[in-house]
Amino acid sequence: MKRFINIDGHKIGNKYQPYVIAEMSANHNGDINNAYKIIEVAKACGADAIKLQTYHPDKITMDINTPEFMIKGGLWDGKSLYELYEGAYTPWEWHKPLFDYAQKLNITIFSSPFDNTAVDLLEDLNTPAYKIASFEAVDTALIKYVAQTGKPMIISTGMADAEEIQEAIEAAKEGGCKELAILHCVSGYPAPARDYNLKTLVDMQQKFGLVTGLSDHTIDNTIAIASVALGAAIIEKHVTLDRNDGGPDDSFSLESKELLELCNGVKIAWKSLGKVDYGRKSSEQSSVKFRRSLYFVRDIEIGEIITEEHVKSIRPGYGLSPKFLGDIIGKVAIKKANMGDAVKFDHIDNT
Repeated sequence: MKRFINIDGHKIGNKYQPYVIAEMSANHNGDINNAYKIIEVAKACGADAIKLQTYHPDKITMDINTPEFMIKGGLWDGKSLYELYEGAYTPWEWHKPLFDYAQKLNITIFSSPFDNTAVDLLEDLNTPAYKIASFEAVDTALIKYVAQTGKPMIISTGMADAEEIQEAIEAAKEGGCKELAILHCVSGYPAPARDYNLKTLVDMQQKFGLVTGLSDHTIDNTIAIASVALGAAIIEKHVTLDRNDGGPDDSFSLESKELLELCNGVKIAWKSLGKVDYGRKSSEQSSVKFRRSLYFVRDIEIGEIITEEHVKSIRPGYGLSPKFLGDIIGKVAIKKANMGDAVKFDHIDNT
């Protein structure tokens, strides 16, 4: 596998600025006009892609209310799985107009398919990539079906242990995937920052050798921006128009102001990584004035012995480094110096 992937002409990897995915999920709240607005927000804020979720509740669960199919606790307490997904899904007839609108705005759009029929729909729309959601990361048959399209894939790894992640990767490779990325993820909604253990992201890069990123379900941008310093090449966050709209995913999603801060913040963080460089930076040139160096603090004539009464370590920093004080004291001045002159080696007789 290459150490970068290419989605819709955009190279993604550690050598490139982080790729920001705005996850729409259920935040359209059943109104296609909200979906259009979220695409507009993603584009305006600088996200690289908008992502949908493509499924029908009948394809991923059953409409029954036995205990195993009921949600207890959290944001969706009391709902059945079917009720949750029925209220959250993006109607299939919306996909083409949403794809067309995103393309009109020149922002990449792709989706997470939850079953083979969803893959077929997305292929008809010529999706440029696929994202496997965390809960589907153990469905190796689905992963292989996606992989055979030949499109770049991103696999989220929430709830998956190292063995399951490896199995998902192997399934993608066996299916024919040539461009694969994985995302460190915590499948809590919202997820507490303490659960993210971002050092895992570093280990994932070393263990699996793939482009690695973060799917972030915390309620602010701190974790996402911090992850860039640890090598995250992809950042995915849920995005909404209004966190208080009452939709199933609104409460842990970013609003436009926060998305803008995220897009700017991860790019600044990535640029700040730079390279190993111990040299003086261009921004430090004017700060030489505040550095200590050796200066004459009283006049001295040619032939005089330089003493500690003549030279001190003071600011600014245009003289010799203070470490040379011992090389100056006791030497004969071969050049006249006035109080306030920077000490140079040509002031002394080095013979």
